[in-house]
Amino acid sequence: MKYYRSHVLVCVDPECLRKGAHETLDALQDELVSQGLIDEVQVLETSRIGNCSQGPEMMVYPEGVHYAGYTVDDIPYIVEEHFLKGRIANKFELPVKALGDEELRAPTAKEVRVVLRNCGKIDPENIEDYIAEDGYMGLAKALTSMTPEQVIDEVLASGLRGRGGAGFPAAKKWGFCRASAGPIRYVICNADEGDPGAFMNRRVLEGDPHAVVEGMTIAAYAIGSSQGYIYCRAEYPIAVQTLNIAIEQARSMGFLGKNILGTDFSFDLEVRMGAGAFVCGEETALMASIEGKRGEPRPRPPFPAVSGLWAKPTNVNNVETYANTPQIITNGAAWYNQFGTEKCKGTKTFALAGDVKRTGLIEVPFGITLREVIFDVGGGIKDDKGFKAIQTGGPMGGCLPEQYLDLPVDYESLTAAGSMMGSGGLVVMDEDTCMVDIARFFMEFTQEESCGKCTPCRVGTRRILDILNRICDGRGQEGDIELLEELSAQIKQDSLCGLGQGATTPVVSTIKHFRAEYEAHIREKRCPAKVCKGLIRYEIQPDICTGCTVCARNCPTGAITGERRQAHKIDPEVCVRCGICMQVCNFNAIVIR
Repeated sequence: MKYYRSHVLVCVDPECLRKGAHETLDALQDELVSQGLIDEVQVLETSRIGNCSQGPEMMVYPEGVHYAGYTVDDIPYIVEEHFLKGRIANKFELPVKALGDEELRAPTAKEVRVVLRNCGKIDPENIEDYIAEDGYMGLAKALTSMTPEQVIDEVLASGLRGRGGAGFPAAKKWGFCRASAGPIRYVICNADEGDPGAFMNRRVLEGDPHAVVEGMTIAAYAIGSSQGYIYCRAEYPIAVQTLNIAIEQARSMGFLGKNILGTDFSFDLEVRMGAGAFVCGEETALMASIEGKRGEPRPRPPFPAVSGLWAKPTNVNNVETYANTPQIITNGAAWYNQFGTEKCKGTKTFALAGDVKRTGLIEVPFGITLREVIFDVGGGIKDDKGFKAIQTGGPMGGCLPEQYLDLPVDYESLTAAGSMMGSGGLVVMDEDTCMVDIARFFMEFTQEESCGKCTPCRVGTRRILDILNRICDGRGQEGDIELLEELSAQIKQDSLCGLGQGATTPVVSTIKHFRAEYEAHIREKRCPAKVCKGLIRYEIQPDICTGCTVCARNCPTGAITGERRQAHKIDPEVCVRCGICMQVCNFNAIVIR
């Protein structure tokens, strides 16, 4: 095992990346090389450290020093002061807050890391780093002191629910699979994370792959499987590479392969790459893809626990579900039960995106409210604008308005509110968002990703998208809202898989909570948020315009006319509503009507 005298964790959350995290990270590594320190100082990427608003930022261990607000030009100074002279670079130091168990539960610290506990803390390509953090202790405990039934009972007592979206108790699924007839059973990890903007599973695979390998091996022991597959989309090349390294290291140390840890249990893993079809996140389509067939869902029953991969009993869980398992076995169900609510135990990872100040990957206990997620963890609405809605559950989730901000985040509460947990996407929208346009955006995604196997999804989503496009273009008609509601109900009822059944949720929820916006688009030919191009026009205020001609010179269609030093005009028939004129005007003379 290679030892380092210092470990540097560099935050690569979106806000820090926007402020130059990758550039400063490269500069740090180059400076360490030039100073002959690269073999003494280990640099790792990590998700949120806590002060992205002051980023870029890094944590240096073992001193526990937190630096932020530096630039590429400041890196030589930090390296010289901290790593050569052994002094804190006070200019960029931030006070560090200890995050013990008690403080993790305090109102000022909403995040609790269970799944992400090792991400950024260990070298994902070094199995010894994982072992040093109690890695493979759960597997050893399961194989040497627990029967398969006891493993299932422990996971059942923990209350672990599948994190793939449905929230079905993981242990019950394992029990069904174990009870199925036949000597051959398979374990599959669904790592086909296809939601726009979601990267929870990718971060775990890239930062802590052995947690998934160990969790799958424990599940395999519980159900009696000797072969497993990790289905990961090809767009995650680093995750695939890291997984393959982890699997090889686990084999070499006896955690995979024949007679694991000297027992009679044998199990091995293989990574299979998907081509990026969103529908392959559905478990039956995923298994068809592994078999080399076209990724299309099939009717259920039979469920995979009875007849799955190659018609054999198969257990399918996602990355986050398996990553929870080793800690449950190691620490016990009672330990896991301290997090979450009565019906939803543990924590959940989310990709927080949209109009929020601190976007990125978070992990919070079930039961936290949407308000706490947005305003405490996310820092509030960007540019201090008003909150309008939050969509939970990815492209098939519902949009919830302000009245739901105090709703606890758990499976039942979100479903009752007309949304869903999904795999963990959270999109925050501010007051300037057009909800009709949002519904159109998500419908466009799901319609394009429909596999086309069943008519309700293939034809129905296309029909809904056509109506939404027409409404946003100013060609909406009376009865369109009722038609959208009718089509949505039929598609949800008759579609074959979860994609079609959930595709219309954004439409239904936006009609329910923002019906007035649909009516304004249709009856008044007006977009209240001034977003839909077909329903807005740009005007120059003559009392403010100075006739500088900057807007006219930058207009791509020649829609702006007027003499120098005289007020200009925009021809609405020629204007394509690109907004360039408003961007270049130095006098705020152009407004949207």
